[in-house]
Amino acid sequence: MTSFPNRRLFLTTAVAALATPALISRAAAQTKPDRKTYVVPPEHQPKLVQLRDQFAPGQILVDPNTFSLYWTMEKKQAMRFIVGVGRGNLYEPGSFRIGAKKEWPSWTPTKEMIARDPGHYARYADGMPGGPTNPLGARALYLFDDRRGDTFLRIHGTPDPWTIGSAVSNGCVRLVNDQITQLYDLVPIGAPVTLYAKRSQSS
Repeated sequence: MTSFPNRRLFLTTAVAALATPALISRAAAQTKPDRKTYVVPPEHQPKLVQLRDQFAPGQILVDPNTFSLYWTMEKKQAMRFIVGVGRGNLYEPGSFRIGAKKEWPSWTPTKEMIARDPGHYARYADGMPGGPTNPLGARALYLFDDRRGDTFLRIHGTPDPWTIGSAVSNGCVRLVNDQITQLYDLVPIGAPVTLYAKRSQSS
C-alpha cells in the first residue's frame, strides 16, 4: 500500500518496485519518437491503488520521487498516474488548489523560461495557440495559492508522451494527453493539490 505519513510522501517497497519499471532513462527522454506511432507502455497506464493513510476523496497528490500522481477516492483508494515533473530546482513543492481548467489551452512561456533559454522560448513570447503540438497538450489544470493567485504551475498534457516518467519540465506536472483528459473530467475547480518534495529538497 502507498503511505503518506505526516503529510510527507513515502512508498512501501512493493509499490516502489511497481513504479520503477515505469521510469524512462534520461537518454530516452531526450529522443523524439514519432508521435503518430509511439505507444504508451502498459506500466504508464492509470492504476487503482490502495493508500495506507486516510485522505479525503477529491485531492491530487504528486510524489516526484516515483513520478506518480494520485487522485484520492473513497475507502483509501486512489487512481495513480505516471507523470513527468520539473527538472532540478524548477520543481516546486507545496500546497495548491485548482483555480482554472482549460481544454486545448494556449501557452505562453514565462519570463523566467525565456531568460533561461531565449533561443528556444523567445519566439513564443506572444503565445502559442492550443493544438496537438502545444506544450500543454489536450488539457490543463491551473495551480493557484493564496499568496500569488495563479502560480503559473500547471498539471497538463504533452505532445511528447515518451517524456512521462522523467524530470524534464520547467516545473509543471505532465501526463499523457488521454490521461490528462481522464483526470480533467474528474477534478473540479477548487480541488486541493499537494506537490510533495523531492528527496533532495526534503533532506
